[in-house]
Amino acid sequence: MTDARVLRPAADSGPAPSPLVKFQAPEIVFGPGALAEAGYAARRLGARRPLVVTDPGIVEAGWADLLLGHLRAAHLEPVLVTEVTPNPKEVEVAAAWTTYAERGCDVVVGIGGGSVMDAAKGVAILAGNGGSILDYRGVDQVAERIPPMLMIPTTSGTGADVSQFCIVTDTTRHVKVTIMGRALVPDISLTDPRLLMTMPEWLGAATGLDALTHGIEAFVSRAHNPLADVHALNAIGLVDRHLVQTMSDPDDVEARSGMAQASLDAGLAFTNAILGATHAMSHQVGGLLDAPHGVINGILLPHVIRYNAETDPSRFVDVATRFGIKTDGVPSDVVADALAERVRILADQVGVPRSLRELGLDESHLAVLSRNSLDDACLTTNPRASDAADIERIFRAAL
Repeated sequence: MTDARVLRPAADSGPAPSPLVKFQAPEIVFGPGALAEAGYAARRLGARRPLVVTDPGIVEAGWADLLLGHLRAAHLEPVLVTEVTPNPKEVEVAAAWTTYAERGCDVVVGIGGGSVMDAAKGVAILAGNGGSILDYRGVDQVAERIPPMLMIPTTSGTGADVSQFCIVTDTTRHVKVTIMGRALVPDISLTDPRLLMTMPEWLGAATGLDALTHGIEAFVSRAHNPLADVHALNAIGLVDRHLVQTMSDPDDVEARSGMAQASLDAGLAFTNAILGATHAMSHQVGGLLDAPHGVINGILLPHVIRYNAETDPSRFVDVATRFGIKTDGVPSDVVADALAERVRILADQVGVPRSLRELGLDESHLAVLSRNSLDDACLTTNPRASDAADIERIFRAAL
């Protein structure tokens, strides 16, 4: 994992007190009213005609028009693309790229949830490298430079505005393709918590559980490091403190800001420590069913925690403390099981189904989903080595 590895000194360099750590992060602008900085941010990236990628929901909420106004106030000529759907498809990326090329755009701006930002990253990849977006699946397959990217999240969980990931659905194979590499870390992340106010309730629940999954999987990842750990644990605590409140009182500015920061912290954690089996499996279910990614994570995460804890539950103890779970004098395997149950309780509180069967999955899907999960880059940093039979066992438990 090029961007998440711990860099160790050469054998002849003498003793070192700790490993060297590489930490990737964009420039970050955060806080209420931050959207007004978008024009200046785009200009700093050299924009004259930025391509703005978004979806119909963001247009309807009025955020796209507000962004366009800020870009024009900075004497830019934005071009708008709105045809992005949840779990963005390779055909949508190709169409947006065509617009980018035909209109002579120079910077990519994504405003929306993870699907929009992934589509925007896909446009940037094609703008610098050509071909089909599916050609770049895997790690560090983007060889040529790509245009600068400004990302503006409107949900509270995906972390795509700071991450080195791009997830695109292959509509022929009905699978999600993971594209990963340092080239995909946006140049500027701009988070305005006001933009979270217009999320529908189900999306707030889904993206909040996605942020939680990012934090937990990054913390226990094989590639975890002290810098990523700080962000992972902070994200976990913020989700526990604020997610349910945003559901009961959507206009609570403090809770919305807390979830915006949770998303940011979790994104910084997982882009540097990568993820695990929950995401590797969730990507396959999402590709098959076109179901919300965070909802699938919420179903799978407790089962993956229990599975990983069977071989080493120790890393889950620090995670459990962020939920207020008693850990002093309690065996770590018992703590890990309590954590899995607490995650499931949180999913219940925000209305996430208890099983994959409720999403439309059945036994006939499990073998293929399990095999496909092995090809996902996220599985390589799962703390427990797994084969297809192991993954199918987790799927079956979550069914």
